[in-house]
Amino acid sequence: MNIAIVGTGYVGLVTGTCFAETGANVICIDTNAAKIEALKKGVIPIYEPGLEEMVQRNVKAGRLTFGTSLEDCLDQVSIVFTAVGTPPNEDGSADLKYVLEVARTIGACMKRYVLVVTKSTVPVGTASKVKEVIRREQAARGVEIPFDVASNPEFLKEGNAINDFMTPDRVVVGVESDKARELMTKLYRPFLLNNFRVIFMDIPSAEMTKYAANSMLATRISFMNDIANLCELVGADVNMVRSGIGSDTRIGRKFLYPGCGYGGSCFPKDVKALIRTAEEHGYSMRVLKMVEAVNEDQKDILFRKLSAYYQGDLKGRTIALWGLAFKPETDDMREAPALVLIKKLQEAGCLIRAYDPAAMDEARRRIGDSIYYAKDMYDALLDADAMLMVTEWKEFRLPAWGVIRKTMKHPVIFDGRNIYDPHELAEAGLVYHCIGK
Repeated sequence: MNIAIVGTGYVGLVTGTCFAETGANVICIDTNAAKIEALKKGVIPIYEPGLEEMVQRNVKAGRLTFGTSLEDCLDQVSIVFTAVGTPPNEDGSADLKYVLEVARTIGACMKRYVLVVTKSTVPVGTASKVKEVIRREQAARGVEIPFDVASNPEFLKEGNAINDFMTPDRVVVGVESDKARELMTKLYRPFLLNNFRVIFMDIPSAEMTKYAANSMLATRISFMNDIANLCELVGADVNMVRSGIGSDTRIGRKFLYPGCGYGGSCFPKDVKALIRTAEEHGYSMRVLKMVEAVNEDQKDILFRKLSAYYQGDLKGRTIALWGLAFKPETDDMREAPALVLIKKLQEAGCLIRAYDPAAMDEARRRIGDSIYYAKDMYDALLDADAMLMVTEWKEFRLPAWGVIRKTMKHPVIFDGRNIYDPHELAEAGLVYHCIGK
């Protein structure tokens, strides 16, 4: 099967590479010529475990190629996936200009049937807009060539994307015709031979499923952060509470971990977009508005704890940050709590020494050299007045506490992910603060 993926960002590159891994012939298209040339040489623009090796293997096998023109390959493919960005507008709505530009190109250039599949996260009703654009472009040419549209939202976790794609717990596909359903069934069959878990539905329901899923997960996170903050006030232990409610099979244990807020490319953007979609239809998503408000407030929690500990006297203090990415196993800093924290610390006059195993270059691209980028996790602690644990990378889980106590000016730890044992740190002579205790 020959397919094209338009967009070589996180979703597009993972999607195209994984399809190539199952034997499909895939061409990934991007208007960024420099990125395409780098990909042809095996240089990967994002950090995702296992992706570089898989790209290089499939390029060498000839199943995965890269180009800058959808028009040049449109006659050779039966499916075109749109995996371009849908950044939020100022009002929170999703910007569909890139999605609709792909549709314009298809309508203006197609010469035979093609299935147009939206992989980008888009609001309900986008498929109808894509159809309108393609038909309008065809009418301008004086032709009427059959095509179908479909919705195939992604549910990839950054840091575990390849495993999520190759062994999915479900694949959601919205279709309107038998032909589209047959093509999507054929494409996904290699992933699901043992247990065919493709869930077919109408297109609006598929578009809504993506937003509903991410909004539910975001809601669980903000709910637990609210509970954690209340636990501190009433003298309860959020870890015990989490264990108690997570044992209820109706609730489950996942996404019940309190912390310093969620970030990334999905949850913040998708919550905003769903709120905006509801407003456009005269409805208020009251729960999600509070989910968003709690999360934005939670990104300040480590700063508030630090400021309270030093009674507001932060000017000139050296603060170490462990972790910059919004989560482990990625270099993604979109909406990362670390960005909010750095801004707050700088406004208070702090000097910042930071370390992240993957996101140092991305941090430098975003904030320049306004902070010190440490060589390793211990270098970040040199003469520090406090260490703030922001991202729970595995290499941070079992540090040498004796070395830390000797390296820091004041051995004070603020754990934004609750990964350390308070008794162990107390025995090592460190002052420890976490969330929800």
